[in-house]
Amino acid sequence: MTHLLDTSALLAHYLAEPGAERVQALFEDDAVVVGASILSLYEFELRLHQLGVDATSRAAELNRYRALLSEVVDVDEAMRSEAIRLRTGATVHVAAMDVLIAATASLKNATLVHRDSHFAAIPVGMLKQEVLPAK
Repeated sequence: MTHLLDTSALLAHYLAEPGAERVQALFEDDAVVVGASILSLYEFELRLHQLGVDATSRAAELNRYRALLSEVVDVDEAMRSEAIRLRTGATVHVAAMDVLIAATASLKNATLVHRDSHFAAIPVGMLKQEVLPAK
């Protein structure tokens, strides 16, 4: 895996917000292997629910995104440990879900693609990041 999409990147793509073109380009680039954490899919589906998307349509969208992704990564003990390393190295608090997603990217040696400013608290030397434009 070369790139791991955070929930914010998935939502930017789904909602055709700023950064959607970059996420689409990653999906289309044969040299790029795109993945996501199972936690991002959880947050993505929850956000679709909050947007009023019905259960059948949410399932269809999840299937569509799973088909675009090369890998969906489950949380395990190594990610818990890496999340602790990233969180204790961060300059300010990073939410647990977000630091677990970041740990997934770190362990996969992938670039975390996102548009969440709080990831800036994780030092550059600890995590490769690509920041998408803000909404």
